[in-house]
Amino acid sequence: MVGGLKRRGDDVTVLARDVARARSIFEGVDAIAWERPDTDPCPAHALAGRDGVIHLLGEPIAQRWSERARRAIRDSRVLGTRNLRAGLELADPRPRVLVSQSAVGIYGARGDEPVDESQPPAQDFLAELVTAWEAEAHAVESLGVRVVITRTGVVLSPSGGALEEMLPPFRLGLGGPVAGGRQYVPWVHLDDVVGALLFCLDAREASGPVNVTAPEPVTNRELSRTLGRVLHRPAVIPVPALALRVLYGEMASVVTTGARAVPARLRALGYTFIQPDLEQALRAVIGRH
Repeated sequence: MVGGLKRRGDDVTVLARDVARARSIFEGVDAIAWERPDTDPCPAHALAGRDGVIHLLGEPIAQRWSERARRAIRDSRVLGTRNLRAGLELADPRPRVLVSQSAVGIYGARGDEPVDESQPPAQDFLAELVTAWEAEAHAVESLGVRVVITRTGVVLSPSGGALEEMLPPFRLGLGGPVAGGRQYVPWVHLDDVVGALLFCLDAREASGPVNVTAPEPVTNRELSRTLGRVLHRPAVIPVPALALRVLYGEMASVVTTGARAVPARLRALGYTFIQPDLEQALRAVIGRH
């Protein structure tokens, strides 16, 4: 994200728990400490005079959901966003726009029904978490700030994310569909995550929830077959849902169910996708891996 901002000439400030690490990763940025986002207000001086804020803070979802993990996942998002608002309230001059990360997990398990931004939230742990997270972002609108909430799908990235977990068994020819493979995967290439966030930052018409997913979501079976074809490996060994539940507990439901989320709002706003085709997106990612 920082690279995308800098390539277009923006001055970038990074808020980080560990400033030294942030400066070592992101060259040429102004790094400011925000050591405890779940308890302390965001430093207002870091926000004052900035045109916009992109808020990506959140503890990883992909872990076993113990009570401690649930609390950390929720607090990092809900309290972190609340404390960001506290900083924005004191910033002078105040940024004009907040692009706040969210997730298609708000929709829950929706089968093969196309799901756009108008659909109501589900009632499971992840959906209730995302609903509370988004409510804190919406509260920033009372400060006169335009708020865009980017509900991101399964990101295909050269490092980290779902693909990093999938590649080792698929490269060995041991990959295949998960839990029958009929569940939809609302995938999106990292280039389009960055592209969509920058687009929402700039587009004055953008506000409220925006699905950041590729135009054509696919089933888990289609994703497995395509990845196998790109790697020139078979992709026929099924992964039973029970095995995932043993490994991850309740979190396994994120993988064994899905939503056919579509980017209706992005399309209506005129965003042009960089990587709209799954096979080409996977080839681009694996070529960079």
